[in-house]
Amino acid sequence: MMPFLMKVHLTTTGKVLDLDGPKTVHQLLTTLQLIPEAHLVIRDDTLLTEDEHLQPSDSIEIRSVISGG
Repeated sequence: MMPFLMKVHLTTTGKVLDLDGPKTVHQLLTTLQLIPEAHLVIRDDTLLTEDEHLQPSDSIEIRSVISGG
């Protein structure tokens, strides 16, 4: 049986990863060892919350949160 893969684009590094799915946003960030509060997860120009379910066919972008002041 073929695994279901999600395309994940990390804008901070420019890497594109194929990861097993489905997962929640929180599970995805945990898998990538990223701090949820420090990253935005975007699907089709829509910002996602940690409890949103990602589908294997999704194309996901992860951006670092940047603040200044």
